[in-house]
Amino acid sequence: MSTIAVIGGTGYTGTNIAREAASRGHGVVSWSRHLPAAPVGGVRYETGAAADAAAIIPGADVVVLTLSPRGELAGKGTQLGLYQEYAASAAETGARLIVVGGFSSLRPAPDEPRFAEGEIPEQFREEALEGESIRAWLAGSAPEGLDWVFVSPAGGYGSWAAGEKAGVYRVGGEVALFDAEGRSEISGPDFADAIVNEIEHPEHHRTHLSVAY
Repeated sequence: MSTIAVIGGTGYTGTNIAREAASRGHGVVSWSRHLPAAPVGGVRYETGAAADAAAIIPGADVVVLTLSPRGELAGKGTQLGLYQEYAASAAETGARLIVVGGFSSLRPAPDEPRFAEGEIPEQFREEALEGESIRAWLAGSAPEGLDWVFVSPAGGYGSWAAGEKAGVYRVGGEVALFDAEGRSEISGPDFADAIVNEIEHPEHHRTHLSVAY
């Protein structure tokens, strides 16, 4: 069993990942600004500012980053700077780093520009560009020896479409996955399932993945 540190562990994505990992017997430590209203059994909760979250990295086998560039993390480069610090800590301790990014970092087709490089609705643009800056930094400048994976969920992923666990999904590369009807969807539990499966069976290294039905 692994010790998994989830930074942003009380948000939508972090909660699902923490729940899935704890249900399989992994040791899970969550870091967030506040304690959750409904704690997940088997998860140890630590609280504090995002700037101090690296405190839970020593001793972890895997670090999962699920923060969103909102609130105190809003602003160009704020989340990127924090993620660079977390990555440095993970590299120093030998932990694997899994970064949950956004759909906008994917490409619509091979060799096509990423969605983040095209027209994005103004209300989503800043978040999309911040997420893409993190992916680009990992691909070009991540610490040598750091075992990282950047994972983009489907376009229809989110708390507004939580869904249920089907136990099936597809894992792809940097090209977005769509079903036969042109939809790109994944439930919170199935996305968490994919993340924890990658933790238990690490098949991808220093690369960009996508997960969808």
